[in-house]
This record gives sequence, C-alpha cells and structure tokens, in this order.
Amino acid sequence: MTIFIKIIIVLFLIAIFFSLGSALYFLIHDKSGSTRIVKALTWRIGLSLLLFALLLVAFTLGWITPHSIT
Repeated sequence: MTIFIKIIIVLFLIAIFFSLGSALYFLIHDKSGSTRIVKALTWRIGLSLLLFALLLVAFTLGWITPHSIT
C-alpha cells in the first residue's frame, strides 16, 4: 500500500508542475486575452488541495509515516 500511495503522490506532483508550466506557456505566448492562464492555475490549486487532503488521509490511516529526526 505504501508504494501505491507514493506513486500517486508523485503523479499528483507531476500534474501540478505540468499545470504550472502550461500556465507559464500561456502567459508568454497567448496574446488574445483568453482565460487559459486562469484555468491552468485553477487546476494547479485544485490538484494541490487534493494532494494535501490525500496526505492528511494517508497519514491519519497510517499509510505513510514521517521520518524520524535522529
């Protein structure tokens, strides 16, 4: 179960960075004033919130554990 959660976390991070990159691309190349930048950043925020909720649930259920500081 632990490796499955880690794969999901990595996929979420890749999707978040892809959305951020597409927003940057639209910011630089889209001169028409469309709402594609806003939509890409909205997706990034939504994915980030879902990832945070997933991390909270996974920690609460014991699927992931923090590393000790020793």
